Amino acid sequence: MNTQITLVNEKIGATREELLGHPVYARIKNLKDLQRFAESHVFAVWDFMSLLKSLQIQLTSVTLPWMPVGTADTRYLINEIVTGEESDVDQAGNRTSHFELYLQAMEQMGASTQKIQSLLTALRGGKQIDIAISESDLPDSVKAFLAYTFEVVQRAPVHVQAAVFTFGREDLIPDMFMRILDQLHAETPEQLAIFRYYIERHIEVDGGHHTHLAQQMVASLCGNDPQKWQEATDASLKSLEMRKVLWDGIVNSLH
Repeated sequence: MNTQITLVNEKIGATREELLGHPVYARIKNLKDLQRFAESHVFAVWDFMSLLKSLQIQLTSVTLPWMPVGTADTRYLINEIVTGEESDVDQAGNRTSHFELYLQAMEQMGASTQKIQSLLTALRGGKQIDIAISESDLPDSVKAFLAYTFEVVQRAPVHVQAAVFTFGREDLIPDMFMRILDQLHAETPEQLAIFRYYIERHIEVDGGHHTHLAQQMVASLCGNDPQKWQEATDASLKSLEMRKVLWDGIVNSLH
Protein backbone atom coordinates (compact mmCIF):
# COMPACT_ATOMS: atom_id res chain seq x y z
CA MET A 1 0.00 0.00 0.00
CA ASN A 2 1.15 3.54 -0.75
CA THR A 3 2.92 5.04 2.29
CA GLN A 4 0.84 8.21 2.18
CA ILE A 5 -2.37 6.20 2.01
CA THR A 6 -1.24 4.35 5.13
CA LEU A 7 -0.58 7.66 6.89
CA VAL A 8 -4.03 9.00 5.99
CA ASN A 9 -5.66 5.84 7.36
CA GLU A 10 -3.65 6.19 10.57
CA LYS A 11 -4.62 9.84 11.02
CA ILE A 12 -8.33 9.24 10.52
CA GLY A 13 -8.36 5.90 12.34
CA ALA A 14 -9.44 7.18 15.76
CA THR A 15 -12.30 9.24 14.32
CA ARG A 16 -13.47 6.33 12.21
CA GLU A 17 -13.47 4.04 15.26
CA GLU A 18 -15.57 6.60 17.14
CA LEU A 19 -18.14 6.41 14.38
CA LEU A 20 -18.16 2.63 14.39
CA GLY A 21 -18.90 2.76 18.10
CA HIS A 22 -21.35 5.65 17.91
CA PRO A 23 -24.34 5.44 20.29
CA VAL A 24 -26.78 5.73 17.38
CA TYR A 25 -26.54 2.01 16.66
CA ALA A 26 -27.36 0.95 20.22
CA ARG A 27 -30.33 3.36 20.27
CA ILE A 28 -32.09 1.60 17.40
CA LYS A 29 -34.26 -0.88 19.27
CA ASN A 30 -37.47 -1.08 17.23
CA LEU A 31 -39.03 -0.30 13.87
CA LYS A 32 -39.91 3.27 14.86
CA ASP A 33 -36.27 3.97 15.74
CA LEU A 34 -35.15 2.58 12.39
CA GLN A 35 -37.68 4.80 10.63
CA ARG A 36 -36.19 7.90 12.33
CA PHE A 37 -32.69 6.71 11.37
CA ALA A 38 -33.67 6.28 7.71
CA GLU A 39 -35.32 9.70 7.53
CA SER A 40 -31.93 11.33 8.17
CA HIS A 41 -29.63 8.72 6.65
CA VAL A 42 -31.38 9.05 3.28
CA PHE A 43 -29.63 12.41 2.81
CA ALA A 44 -26.25 10.69 3.04
CA VAL A 45 -27.41 8.20 0.41
CA TRP A 46 -28.54 11.07 -1.85
CA ASP A 47 -25.68 13.56 -1.54
CA PHE A 48 -23.12 10.81 -2.12
CA MET A 49 -24.28 10.80 -5.74
CA SER A 50 -23.39 14.47 -6.24
CA LEU A 51 -19.90 13.80 -4.92
CA LEU A 52 -19.55 10.80 -7.23
CA LYS A 53 -20.91 12.64 -10.28
CA SER A 54 -18.57 15.58 -9.64
CA LEU A 55 -15.64 13.18 -9.79
CA GLN A 56 -17.04 11.63 -12.97
CA ILE A 57 -17.28 15.07 -14.59
CA GLN A 58 -13.69 15.94 -13.71
CA LEU A 59 -11.95 12.59 -14.12
CA THR A 60 -13.68 11.23 -17.24
CA SER A 61 -14.77 12.81 -20.50
CA VAL A 62 -18.40 13.96 -20.40
CA THR A 63 -18.19 16.68 -23.07
CA LEU A 64 -17.98 16.66 -26.85
CA PRO A 65 -15.81 16.02 -28.73
CA TRP A 66 -14.62 13.16 -26.54
CA MET A 67 -11.03 13.27 -25.32
CA PRO A 68 -9.21 10.82 -23.03
CA VAL A 69 -8.94 12.20 -19.50
CA GLY A 70 -6.79 10.91 -16.65
CA THR A 71 -5.87 7.26 -16.31
CA ALA A 72 -7.90 4.29 -17.49
CA ASP A 73 -7.89 2.86 -13.95
CA THR A 74 -9.48 6.02 -12.57
CA ARG A 75 -12.04 6.17 -15.37
CA TYR A 76 -12.91 2.53 -14.73
CA LEU A 77 -13.38 3.13 -11.00
CA ILE A 78 -15.63 6.14 -11.42
CA ASN A 79 -17.71 4.70 -14.25
CA GLU A 80 -18.10 1.34 -12.51
CA ILE A 81 -19.34 2.95 -9.31
CA VAL A 82 -21.67 5.29 -11.20
CA THR A 83 -23.16 2.29 -13.00
CA GLY A 84 -23.66 0.44 -9.72
CA GLU A 85 -25.14 3.42 -7.92
CA GLU A 86 -27.39 4.68 -10.73
CA SER A 87 -28.60 1.41 -12.24
CA ASP A 88 -28.22 -1.54 -9.89
CA VAL A 89 -30.92 -4.18 -9.47
CA ASP A 90 -33.64 -4.56 -6.86
CA GLN A 91 -34.73 -7.85 -5.36
CA ALA A 92 -36.77 -8.68 -8.46
CA GLY A 93 -33.93 -7.88 -10.84
CA ASN A 94 -35.35 -4.55 -11.99
CA ARG A 95 -32.93 -1.70 -12.66
CA THR A 96 -32.94 1.08 -10.07
CA SER A 97 -30.57 3.48 -8.39
CA HIS A 98 -29.49 2.88 -4.80
CA PHE A 99 -31.17 6.15 -3.82
CA GLU A 100 -34.49 5.13 -5.36
CA LEU A 101 -34.14 1.70 -3.76
CA TYR A 102 -33.63 3.40 -0.41
CA LEU A 103 -36.81 5.43 -0.91
CA GLN A 104 -38.70 2.21 -1.65
CA ALA A 105 -37.28 0.73 1.55
CA MET A 106 -38.43 3.77 3.53
CA GLU A 107 -41.92 3.56 2.11
CA GLN A 108 -42.12 -0.15 2.89
CA MET A 109 -41.02 0.34 6.50
CA GLY A 110 -43.37 3.30 7.01
CA ALA A 111 -40.70 6.03 7.25
CA SER A 112 -41.56 9.49 5.96
CA THR A 113 -39.95 10.64 2.70
CA GLN A 114 -41.51 14.10 2.94
CA LYS A 115 -38.34 16.03 3.82
CA ILE A 116 -36.12 14.52 1.13
CA GLN A 117 -38.88 14.85 -1.47
CA SER A 118 -39.45 18.50 -0.52
CA LEU A 119 -35.76 19.25 -1.02
CA LEU A 120 -35.76 17.53 -4.41
CA THR A 121 -38.87 19.46 -5.42
CA ALA A 122 -37.17 22.75 -4.55
CA LEU A 123 -34.12 21.80 -6.60
CA ARG A 124 -36.21 20.71 -9.58
CA GLY A 125 -37.90 24.09 -9.39
CA GLY A 126 -34.56 25.79 -9.99
CA LYS A 127 -33.57 26.72 -6.46
CA GLN A 128 -29.81 26.75 -5.80
CA ILE A 129 -28.64 23.94 -3.54
CA ASP A 130 -27.27 26.22 -0.79
CA ILE A 131 -30.53 28.19 -0.65
CA ALA A 132 -32.66 25.07 -0.81
CA ILE A 133 -30.81 23.59 2.18
CA SER A 134 -30.93 26.76 4.26
CA GLU A 135 -34.63 27.41 3.58
CA SER A 136 -35.70 23.83 4.23
CA ASP A 137 -37.22 22.54 7.48
CA LEU A 138 -34.49 19.93 7.82
CA PRO A 139 -32.88 19.32 11.22
CA ASP A 140 -29.74 21.41 11.81
CA SER A 141 -27.62 18.25 11.82
CA VAL A 142 -28.79 17.32 8.31
CA LYS A 143 -28.31 20.88 7.06
CA ALA A 144 -24.73 20.97 8.38
CA PHE A 145 -23.97 17.58 6.86
CA LEU A 146 -25.30 18.56 3.44
CA ALA A 147 -23.66 21.99 3.55
CA TYR A 148 -20.22 20.42 3.96
CA THR A 149 -20.78 17.93 1.14
CA PHE A 150 -21.79 20.62 -1.32
CA GLU A 151 -19.02 22.93 -0.19
CA VAL A 152 -16.62 20.15 -1.20
CA VAL A 153 -18.48 19.44 -4.46
CA GLN A 154 -18.69 23.08 -5.52
CA ARG A 155 -15.41 24.53 -4.24
CA ALA A 156 -12.81 21.91 -3.36
CA PRO A 157 -10.11 20.76 -5.79
CA VAL A 158 -10.50 17.33 -7.29
CA HIS A 159 -7.89 15.64 -5.07
CA VAL A 160 -9.85 16.78 -1.99
CA GLN A 161 -13.11 15.51 -3.47
CA ALA A 162 -11.47 12.18 -4.21
CA ALA A 163 -10.16 11.93 -0.64
CA VAL A 164 -13.56 12.70 0.88
CA PHE A 165 -15.08 10.11 -1.46
CA THR A 166 -12.49 7.50 -0.51
CA PHE A 167 -11.86 8.05 3.20
CA GLY A 168 -14.66 10.23 4.48
CA ARG A 169 -17.76 8.72 2.93
CA GLU A 170 -17.34 5.03 3.60
CA ASP A 171 -20.62 3.68 4.87
CA LEU A 172 -19.92 2.76 8.45
CA ILE A 173 -21.95 -0.38 9.09
CA PRO A 174 -20.68 -2.15 12.21
CA ASP A 175 -21.62 -5.70 13.16
CA MET A 176 -23.87 -4.30 15.90
CA PHE A 177 -26.11 -2.60 13.32
CA MET A 178 -26.37 -5.77 11.25
CA ARG A 179 -27.38 -7.78 14.34
CA ILE A 180 -30.07 -5.21 15.18
CA LEU A 181 -31.30 -5.22 11.58
CA ASP A 182 -31.45 -9.02 11.52
CA GLN A 183 -33.52 -9.01 14.70
CA LEU A 184 -35.95 -6.36 13.46
CA HIS A 185 -36.25 -8.09 10.10
CA ALA A 186 -37.15 -11.35 11.86
CA GLU A 187 -39.91 -9.50 13.73
CA THR A 188 -41.34 -7.60 10.72
CA PRO A 189 -39.95 -9.09 7.50
CA GLU A 190 -42.78 -7.63 5.42
CA GLN A 191 -41.65 -4.08 6.36
CA LEU A 192 -37.87 -4.48 6.23
CA ALA A 193 -37.23 -6.79 3.28
CA ILE A 194 -36.15 -3.98 0.94
CA PHE A 195 -34.07 -2.17 3.56
CA ARG A 196 -32.21 -5.33 4.48
CA TYR A 197 -31.60 -6.04 0.80
CA TYR A 198 -30.32 -2.47 0.31
CA ILE A 199 -27.81 -2.77 3.18
CA GLU A 200 -26.57 -6.18 2.04
CA ARG A 201 -26.30 -5.02 -1.57
CA HIS A 202 -24.45 -1.88 -0.57
CA ILE A 203 -21.89 -3.87 1.40
CA GLU A 204 -21.47 -6.27 -1.51
CA VAL A 205 -20.86 -3.66 -4.23
CA ASP A 206 -18.66 -1.42 -2.06
CA GLY A 207 -16.20 -4.17 -1.21
CA GLY A 208 -12.42 -4.13 -1.12
CA HIS A 209 -12.08 -3.82 -4.91
CA HIS A 210 -13.61 -0.35 -4.99
CA THR A 211 -11.65 0.72 -1.91
CA HIS A 212 -8.36 -0.29 -3.49
CA LEU A 213 -9.10 1.54 -6.74
CA ALA A 214 -10.29 4.63 -4.89
CA GLN A 215 -7.08 4.76 -2.89
CA GLN A 216 -5.10 4.48 -6.12
CA MET A 217 -7.10 7.43 -7.45
CA VAL A 218 -6.19 9.58 -4.44
CA ALA A 219 -2.54 8.57 -4.67
CA SER A 220 -2.47 9.50 -8.35
CA LEU A 221 -4.13 12.88 -7.79
CA CYS A 222 -2.00 13.84 -4.78
CA GLY A 223 1.26 12.49 -6.19
CA ASN A 224 4.28 13.64 -4.20
CA ASP A 225 2.77 16.96 -3.14
CA PRO A 226 2.79 17.22 0.70
CA GLN A 227 0.24 20.04 0.64
CA LYS A 228 -2.23 17.98 -1.36
CA TRP A 229 -1.85 15.05 1.03
CA GLN A 230 -2.43 17.34 4.00
CA GLU A 231 -5.51 18.83 2.35
CA ALA A 232 -6.78 15.33 1.56
CA THR A 233 -6.29 14.22 5.17
CA ASP A 234 -7.94 17.32 6.65
CA ALA A 235 -10.97 17.02 4.37
CA SER A 236 -11.37 13.31 5.12
CA LEU A 237 -11.32 14.00 8.85
CA LYS A 238 -13.83 16.81 8.44
CA SER A 239 -16.13 14.54 6.45
CA LEU A 240 -16.06 11.90 9.19
CA GLU A 241 -16.74 14.59 11.77
CA MET A 242 -19.76 15.76 9.76
CA ARG A 243 -21.04 12.17 9.66
CA LYS A 244 -20.79 12.24 13.46
CA VAL A 245 -22.89 15.42 13.46
CA LEU A 246 -25.51 13.58 11.41
CA TRP A 247 -25.42 10.59 13.74
CA ASP A 248 -25.65 12.87 16.82
CA GLY A 249 -28.75 14.46 15.34
CA ILE A 250 -30.38 11.06 14.89
CA VAL A 251 -29.61 10.16 18.52
CA ASN A 252 -31.29 13.38 19.64
CA SER A 253 -34.35 12.59 17.54
CA LEU A 254 -34.60 9.16 19.15
CA HIS A 255 -34.93 10.76 22.59
